[in-house]
Amino acid sequence: MESALDRQFAALADPTRRAILARLASGEATVAELARPFGITQPAISRHLKVLEAAGLIEAGKMAQSRPRRLKASSLDGARLWIDGLRSLWTDSFDQLDQFLQQDKD
Repeated sequence: MESALDRQFAALADPTRRAILARLASGEATVAELARPFGITQPAISRHLKVLEAAGLIEAGKMAQSRPRRLKASSLDGARLWIDGLRSLWTDSFDQLDQFLQQDKD
């Protein structure tokens, strides 16, 4: 069974989806607005949006006939916490290596 974190990282693995998220960080946008700078079709953008929605990274609003998408920034908290945990592990490892090298040097 795929976890929410797995879906988020899979969604973030694609550069177009990361660019879409970066665009949505500045405000909501329709499919047409999102497709414009990429030079790809609206159906292709819609497929990317479905992946981002399934990962819980964006949500669709309701405005007349359009459904503008917006970023769900809090949904990245799980990924951030996982990355922070790794950062802590690496920092601790480098600190231990530094201590070892200092002792060896003395």
